[in-house]
Amino acid sequence: MKAGAPEPPAGRPDPAEASDTAHAAGSAAAGRRGGLLLAPMEGLMDATLRDLITRVGGVERCVSEFVRITDTLLPARVFHRMVPELRQGGRTPAGVPVRVQLLGSDAACLADNAALLATLGPEGVDLNFGCPARTVNRHRGGAALLDEPELIGRIVEAVRRAVPAHLPVSAKMRLGLRDDRRARDCAQAIEAAGACELVVHARLQVHGYRPPAYWDRIATLREAVCLPLVANGEIWTVEDARRCRAESGCERLMLGRGAVADPGLARAILAADAGGADAAAETDPVADLTAADLTASQGAGVADAVPGAAVGLPWTQVLGLLEDFWSRTTHSLEPRHRAGRLKQWLQLLRLRHPEAAQAYAELRTEHDSRVIALRLFGHLPTRPSVGPG
Repeated sequence: MKAGAPEPPAGRPDPAEASDTAHAAGSAAAGRRGGLLLAPMEGLMDATLRDLITRVGGVERCVSEFVRITDTLLPARVFHRMVPELRQGGRTPAGVPVRVQLLGSDAACLADNAALLATLGPEGVDLNFGCPARTVNRHRGGAALLDEPELIGRIVEAVRRAVPAHLPVSAKMRLGLRDDRRARDCAQAIEAAGACELVVHARLQVHGYRPPAYWDRIATLREAVCLPLVANGEIWTVEDARRCRAESGCERLMLGRGAVADPGLARAILAADAGGADAAAETDPVADLTAADLTASQGAGVADAVPGAAVGLPWTQVLGLLEDFWSRTTHSLEPRHRAGRLKQWLQLLRLRHPEAAQAYAELRTEHDSRVIALRLFGHLPTRPSVGPG
């Protein structure tokens, strides 16, 4: 502990010492080229999708959808419901660790919930300072805190003190709300409070998910902090990954919608890394699209599918994942929610697969589960394969 620093509460680790412990445990992974994380995407990246994408390969770690923390100590069953991997040692069935993300603005309550979460065996705790959703921001969650680096620091420090020293505590942030003037302050506050890693989504809150991502601004933050930074935002292809690394200076990347549109993206990036620069310089029509063409499905319009685009996973294999996904969906969701979940994934898949675009067009107004299964797979759903929970 630094001289003059206050003593931590009895039984709680000092943030700096705990950060050193957690950072040492993950330093090998942090420095390894090709480290790819799967992003938390509220309402999309649930345990089923985490299972299917990590089954393909290439993902080093997942971060869960955020667990919203207000003024209540959540019971363990809430964490288990939202992150069922906690019942499997904090890993997907493929063995990929899942870090649980918390969102809120009450440092003490976040710390109490993190302490409870730590008893459930997570891979680590992540803190959300990047969600751009207005419903979240109105309640002082996610990116709404980016104008308050002092509060961000208090939250990270409180959570760091609340959990065992060996348990990683990381954070995810955007560049700012309406501008990036306080991005450096936020990153430095997160580092000083004891976080072992920071993922930076290279957009402002007001940008939502509109292209482009400003990867070069992450490079500026790297000059201001020493903790490992992970670049995130608009990584759809192997070529995007190469350019993001070059512009941000980060070797490690977090994949979001790109990995949902192409479940083999992480594996393809790792293959390109192993094959050198020639393999990374793939011929990919997606790389030549305009930013508007890659508008996210979260908003008005999705780009048309790109015939002939190089993808990490061929459609025949994607269709197998879709069938497993649909089988689980029909057994776990009420009928009125089933079609929407499938179409949500098809909307992103059609960015990379023309077959998905065709399927989406045919099923867009269909809600009957039996009809959907027969049109897409040629038969009715079977029993789902074993998944988390």
